[in-house]
This record gives sequence, structure tokens and C-alpha cells, in this order.
Amino acid sequence: MSIEEWAAAIAEARPLVDAAAVRTPMLESRWLSSALDRPVWLKCENLQRTGSFKIRGAAVRISRLTEEERAHGVVAASAGNHAQGVALAAQQAGIHATVFMPAGAPIPKERATRAYGAEVVFGGRFLEDCLGEARKYADRTGAAFVHPFDHADIVAGQGSLGLEVMEQLPEAATVVVPTGGGGLLAGVAVAVKSRRPDVRVVGVQASMAAAYPPSIAAGHPVRLKEMATMADGIAVGEPGTLTFGLVRDHVDEIRTVSEESMSRALVTLVEREKLVVEPAGAAAAAALMDVASGDADGDFPGPVVVVLSGGNIDPLLLGKVIVHGMSAGRRYLSLQVTIADVPGGLARLLTLVGDLGGNVLEVVHERVSPGLHLGEVEVLLQLETRGEPHAETLLEGLRSSGYVVVERS
Repeated sequence: MSIEEWAAAIAEARPLVDAAAVRTPMLESRWLSSALDRPVWLKCENLQRTGSFKIRGAAVRISRLTEEERAHGVVAASAGNHAQGVALAAQQAGIHATVFMPAGAPIPKERATRAYGAEVVFGGRFLEDCLGEARKYADRTGAAFVHPFDHADIVAGQGSLGLEVMEQLPEAATVVVPTGGGGLLAGVAVAVKSRRPDVRVVGVQASMAAAYPPSIAAGHPVRLKEMATMADGIAVGEPGTLTFGLVRDHVDEIRTVSEESMSRALVTLVEREKLVVEPAGAAAAAALMDVASGDADGDFPGPVVVVLSGGNIDPLLLGKVIVHGMSAGRRYLSLQVTIADVPGGLARLLTLVGDLGGNVLEVVHERVSPGLHLGEVEVLLQLETRGEPHAETLLEGLRSSGYVVVERS
């Protein structure tokens, strides 16, 4: 389809989305605006029904099923967010839903999917395994297969988010979108560029699950051999045929972000915006933070819209990610310090740390180590700092006082 035809398809799908989903808020981010020296706005799909944008596409796909298809129910494959969108849309339509989920799917997402009335079946290690199982189930039972991203109805439904962005911030110059299989990115790109071709659309993938860069380089979808990311919402090993073409033709750039960057972004969104997002939902914010900190090159013309695509995070994972993010931001320091084995030696070290503003969380006193000389003691410190500049000041203060200090990861 041409971009004009896609625009018409998204406009036609809009009422179906509005009947099932909510119009999520657009909030100005003062800290990101200050960091990049241009206006930055957050499109808060983490506040959407089911906690992510996925209800948009699922509602359109399911609402267009025939009566015969409805009688056989629907089947889907998902790590969690699409599962919940399909489950809710099916519940609203009064039809049965079966969802195949990866074995390691987050427990809260699994439970929420069941709570919306869907039957959950574990179907393999990765999403691609589950997609295969879901297709077999559809062939066996006649259930309608609801693909998580590679279907025109799904793309049209996700495109409604792009329309909302342009209505809420008509002067937007860049839209940054977390990206897995590409349904959201494709829908947003065609929706935005059908109205404003000059707007820059950027997709962001987790670097450990980034199928689009090699696929675009090859000119066709390429399946990754392995993935390892906490961002399960965008852990898709191969772009869809439909979404790949749309992303290739209408998206200006694909960026990747590290696990550490997503952790830092998630922590900062909690601290500064009071918004809980999942790692995948923080990917777009992470890309901006990387540029602002100098960790990545590039530019985002403003005003910039950052899509927070979801907020469904396991509380246990949230705790781990917060610790990871604080460590990545050097809010936590793990130090190995060699001191003289004399009375009062440890006390003097801890006093200096306190004078330098460090908060001691844990101390391990080690007298036996192959690298120690006679009369030396190794001290392992876990410290809390106020961030990067303070961490450097603390390290400099310890070393200038004669201590041998090694920072541990």
C-alpha cells in the first residue's frame, strides 16, 4: 500500500481503537529537555489499558473477525504485552483466546493475561518458537491467528498512536519509538509521515536483540541466532515481512541501546517523572540519554517525542533493574581498597569515606589474598554516592590519601 492508503487505513481503524483503548497523556520532560537543550515530550503508553500500546492493534484485528472466525476463537504468541492486549480485546468481543508465551515470560504478564480470560500455554524459549506453536494451533483448531506485529490491522491500530502524537504536539520534529518486530514503529512512521513528511522517525532496539540493523543491511528480514536482553517487550529475533518493508521505506534511523542505558533510563524515569516503565518501554528515553551524556553520537531535532511503550514490569525485576541502573550511573560503587594491617586502619578508611560524602552499605575485611603483601589488608566496600561527579571525587580523595583503590564491576 502507498503511504496515502496506509493513512486511510489508520484513520478507518481509529474508531475501533478509541472504543477499546484510552488516549494516553503527553507529558513534557523537563530533565530531558534540559539535558538535550530542546523540548522533549513523553507519550505515556505505559498508562494505556493493559499497560502497553498493544491493545490498539489487537482491538482492530479482533473487531474485524467474521462470525465464523469468532466461533473458533483467537490464538496469539507473546512475551506478555501483546498477550494482554489480545486477551482484553477478545474478552470485550466475547470470544475465547489462547496465548502461547515463552517459558521465561514475566509472571505478572502471564497472570494478567489469564486474568483477562485467556488460556496461557508455554510454547518455547523465544517468541519465534511461540509463533510457530500458535500457527500450528490455528491450523489444528481453526482459531484466528493474531500476529503481534506483522499484519495490516495490527499496524493500522498501532498507527493510531502516531495520530495522537501529531494531534497532541503538531510541531513535533522527531518521534523516537521502542522497536521489536516493528509493528508500532511502522504504524507510527506511516501515520506521522502521511501528515508531516519532514518529521524524523527513529526506532530504538536493545543492542542484544537488534534484528533490524542486520536485516536492513541485508535487504530482507534476518533472524538473529541468539538474544539476551531484559527488555522482553522488544526481544524479537526477526522482523516481519510487512513491518520490515514499512520500516525500511519510512523510518529515518534505527538506533540500539545497551542494557545499562535502559537501566539508567528506567531509574531516571521513576525518579524524575514518577513513571514506572518496563525496560523495553524505556528504550527510546535511553537513546536520548546516551546522546545527552556523550555516550552516543547523533542528534534529535526538537521538539522530540519519546514513546514510553509499556509499563508492565515484574516487581522483582524492577528491584534488580533499579540496582543495575544505579550502578551504571555510579550511584553505587564497589571498591577494593588495600590498607595497612594496623590498629585503627579500617576506622581511618571509613572515616575518610564518610568525610568525602560516601555512604557505606557493606564492608568485607579480607586478610588472606594472593595479591596482598605481609602487613596489608584488603577491604571490599559497597558505597552509595550522589552520582558520576561525586564518585570521581570520592575515588580521587581516596587515592590522593595514599590508598590503592580498584573499582569493581
